[in-house]
Amino acid sequence: MTLRILAVDDEPLALGRISQLLEQFDDVEVVAAVDNGVDAIDAIRRLRPDLALLDIEMPQMGGFDIVDALPAVAATGAPPPPLIAFITAYPQFALEAFDAGAIDFLCKPVRIARLAKMLERARQAVLGREASRRLQELRGDLQHLREAAAQVRERNLWVRNKGELLRISAADVEWIEAQGAYVQLHLVDRAYLVRSSIHALAEQLKEEDYVRVHKSAVINRAKVVKITRGRGSVSVTLAGGADIRVGRKYRSALDELATARPGPGRR
Repeated sequence: MTLRILAVDDEPLALGRISQLLEQFDDVEVVAAVDNGVDAIDAIRRLRPDLALLDIEMPQMGGFDIVDALPAVAATGAPPPPLIAFITAYPQFALEAFDAGAIDFLCKPVRIARLAKMLERARQAVLGREASRRLQELRGDLQHLREAAAQVRERNLWVRNKGELLRISAADVEWIEAQGAYVQLHLVDRAYLVRSSIHALAEQLKEEDYVRVHKSAVINRAKVVKITRGRGSVSVTLAGGADIRVGRKYRSALDELATARPGPGRR
């Protein structure tokens, strides 16, 4: 059988990559590749794909919202709704997605070996006519998925280390250092390299009491034990002993550092 697939991702590079990977499989047809939820719904209605690969986080209409709209689409014609596989940069959501009825859950960047496993699952599910049942289960758990996604994104960071995925509590990271296309997460006794921009992580961790003090450094305010002002320079010392220089542009952050803020659950 030929597996007919719709790919949906608002990032052009990610959409192009998944489309190219899918084209390497002889029994797969990419019926459409679109960058927004509205076009995705239209493509599902017109093209009736067997499987929809949905990016969870897209402006206005993300992957969860597309799933929410599928019953109305299914009602317009006889063919069943597509199987759903989510794609995201946050591997934390995988367990909830499987429990909710998604056929699979792919983490960016998608690897071809992992994609092959997902396609085999989809083939078996199509043959077993599981799509309608899985969609009903998935829609029933969307709110739980959204809440779990929000909580995980705020409280934990996931890093790859020697072929494993490790969950790191945001509270355990003392500071984050920019290193080109990567950032280094510094804990008291170890460090991890993660592919991300310092700006993206600073935004992600705003609500977790992290403060940017330099173009190349974000610190965990709870770990600050001393602020030192010298002639023309300012630095902060963290609990683990690291001294971080504060950039001129970010010195207003010192006022925020010295101001008490309520901890999680007391806001």
